[in-house]
Amino acid sequence: MSDITLPYFVARPASNVSAGVVVIHEGGGIQLLRVCQRLAAEGYAAVAPDLFFRAGGTGAADFGTLMGSLDPSTTAADLGESAAHLRALGATKIGVTGFCMGGMLTYRAAVTMSLFDAAVGFYGAGIARELGTPNCPTLLFFGDDDPYVPMADITAVQAHHPDTVVYPGAGHGFFRDGSENYDEAAATDAWKRLLAHFDTALR
Repeated sequence: MSDITLPYFVARPASNVSAGVVVIHEGGGIQLLRVCQRLAAEGYAAVAPDLFFRAGGTGAADFGTLMGSLDPSTTAADLGESAAHLRALGATKIGVTGFCMGGMLTYRAAVTMSLFDAAVGFYGAGIARELGTPNCPTLLFFGDDDPYVPMADITAVQAHHPDTVVYPGAGHGFFRDGSENYDEAAATDAWKRLLAHFDTALR
């Protein structure tokens, strides 16, 4: 099988691009095309890379296998390539956001890389084990009814990052519209906060 370059979905605003956002998918793969489209409607160019493409792409294997296929240095390089694509489109400032696995990778990128100007992570499991000092303004969201992120971990994250937002009664995947876990009130509030965060840091 021949090697392929990093595949990604791109959404661009109708106006000239001045800022962009890298969108990191969930552990279940790329399910975030509408997030990119919504960001483009707000004036941001958005790129969602398929970080699982070396393992055959979304749906090629079970969750554990796909997660295990990720190498931190290679993933960082993929995020760097995604940011470079946004810069080629005209973005001078770049944010990063992600969900589930992508939420954790968003936080890791903010702490370990100097590539992004703002970060917003949604319900990232494992962040409590990687607490550090982000290199850009960082905002984190959780639901307090998340079976994959223990409340003890969320409390630890809150203690380290007091601006962390925790939604009562919201579960894992509360932002994923159309799913049984969707929480309209939490998702609506989180989207407003995300836009405010990015508008402040990226405009």
